[in-house]
Amino acid sequence: MIKLQVIGNLGKDCTTNNVNGRTVMNFNVAHTERYRDAQGNQQERTTWVECAYWSDRTAVAPYLKKGTQVYVEGTPEVRTYPKNDGSTGASLTLRVLNVQLLGSRQEGTGGGYQGGGFGNSGSQPMNQPSPMPADASDDLPF
Repeated sequence: MIKLQVIGNLGKDCTTNNVNGRTVMNFNVAHTERYRDAQGNQQERTTWVECAYWSDRTAVAPYLKKGTQVYVEGTPEVRTYPKNDGSTGASLTLRVLNVQLLGSRQEGTGGGYQGGGFGNSGSQPMNQPSPMPADASDDLPF
């Protein structure tokens, strides 16, 4: 089995549909990678992943809004299609097995993220350690 894990931001709100009596939630996730090219210039590359979550557990759907940061994992599928110019295009689709909310875009902050998702009332993003007090190094045993 091949498993793909993606952390990124939703490009549009989730849609829920019924297909042959089964429920599917569709959304897309953008993952942006920053790197330096051979000349040392900062570059960005964004990969879009179309996601299909076949599940009757649709309670998460209202929270899957444009800009929300999510973690998704599942099995990848590459689809090819003919483009208008006659060439062949490809898209990456993910059959989602698990989705977790990580945060959402803060309004008017130029793309910063409000970490934490559910249950985090602190001002720090989730999974970030608390700062150590200035005198904490004196207590270290080495």
